[in-house]
Amino acid sequence: MQVAFTLGIISQASRCGGQCANVFRFVENMMEFQKAFTGTIPVDAFVVPHPLEEKRCAMEQFDRLTVIDHPLVSHKIALIRDKNTPASVFRTSIRELTYLEAFEATKHLKTREITVETPLATTTGKIISGQEPVIVPILRAGLSMLEGMLEIIPNAAVAHLGMCRNEETREPMEYYAKMPSFIAERQVIIIDPMLATGGSLKAAIANLRERGVKDIVAMVLVAAPEGVKAVLEADPEVRLFTCALDEGLNDRAYILPGLGDAGDRIYQTFDTPAEGSRVTQ
Repeated sequence: MQVAFTLGIISQASRCGGQCANVFRFVENMMEFQKAFTGTIPVDAFVVPHPLEEKRCAMEQFDRLTVIDHPLVSHKIALIRDKNTPASVFRTSIRELTYLEAFEATKHLKTREITVETPLATTTGKIISGQEPVIVPILRAGLSMLEGMLEIIPNAAVAHLGMCRNEETREPMEYYAKMPSFIAERQVIIIDPMLATGGSLKAAIANLRERGVKDIVAMVLVAAPEGVKAVLEADPEVRLFTCALDEGLNDRAYILPGLGDAGDRIYQTFDTPAEGSRVTQ
């Protein structure tokens, strides 16, 4: 009974998706039931939510964050996390994840109704109205997501933004930018596989705001809560989408559990041959 009771709490906590209040109410109710049934409360009933759950609870204050919840997304995230995944599969999975995530990130695109003649009757349908968004990959890793975006928005304009760290100030700085002249008039979708500290994404958003862009969506594949918080607090209007919200950052500012350095795994630019030998197939 005690084992089943504790497992029940853990199972319920994992299903609550970060809704801490629900978890704690469930725990309290189960503890009262256990006490009434046996007269005691087992020590291991005091289950502390996993750190990831606590951080997800903290994220609930941000209604501009969307974490994609879909079996296909979970499957492909597992593939790119695996250190033994070949580079070819890694690249393909990133493209496919982008494709899947883009469906959610573009739900807000405006549509207009049109009349359509089918082989059997006249009906109405909806098509995208207005101008298509501008896609902005953050160089270099963001380029890996561009193909997936263009598969579903083939006529989208593409801007390129290169960000690097200033070694004196340790702050992100622009080293390359090529933007369409009309970018301020369009919605912009920034793409970058990883959101760690949030420094590069914050700088990219600020850069676009300075150019007059008003409507910005950011798409990442894996995010750390620290980066999510930093980005959404820095800009009060940007909307953020991710396929996975991870536990946090290590002392080197790498995402845990993460997937390593996305750029190095995509382009095979490892510091030593041993690092890349297992993923070069």
